[in-house]
Formats: sequence, structure tokens, C-alpha cells
Amino acid sequence: MTKEEKQEIYDDFYDNVNMTPSEIEDWLETDKSKSVGQDSGDGESIGRKSAKKIIKIKRTKKDELTDSNYEHMQKVNGYVARHKAQKPDGDVKESDWRYSLKNWGHDPIK
Repeated sequence: MTKEEKQEIYDDFYDNVNMTPSEIEDWLETDKSKSVGQDSGDGESIGRKSAKKIIKIKRTKKDELTDSNYEHMQKVNGYVARHKAQKPDGDVKESDWRYSLKNWGHDPIK
């Protein structure tokens, strides 16, 4: 991964992940967070596992990010882009669509 590619991934990640680490932590404690997402096989959704990685990434200095961090950031960018494109009609404030995005660090009504 080139320096330019990493910069693009980084910029997109910080555009997409519009929740702070503490906001994500608080969100993960809610029943709404636990109610959505595809089970990863151990009772926790893929999105909730991703959120924990996002928190760590956002608390890491840029020059200390690893290739694995950048790979996860790229995964988050792809998920958020795909999911935003599937926005349902009507009020999304209390929707599974929004809850799922929040598990990936993006609050679409923020």
C-alpha cells in the first residue's frame, strides 16, 4: 500500500466515521446496538466487532497505524458507502439501517 493510498483511506475513514470513540463506546452499550447486524459466529455482530477496532484506530496516532489498521479502515469505508446507498425511505432515526451504520462508527443523522 503506497503512502498516497494510505492517505486516501485515512481521509475517507475520518469522513465516514463521524462518531467519537466515546460515542461509539456508549452506543455499544445499548440494546439497539446489540439488536442489529450479522452474527460473527460467537453471538456478537460483525459491526460491533468492527466498532471495537474503530475505537482503537481512532485512539492511535496516525504515524503508529499498521497495515492491518489501514485494511480495516478500508473495510469500514466500503461498508459505510454500500450501506448509505441503501438508505430506506421515510424517517430513519429509529431504524435498523441507522443502528447498523452506528455500529460501524457512522451516524447518518449527525
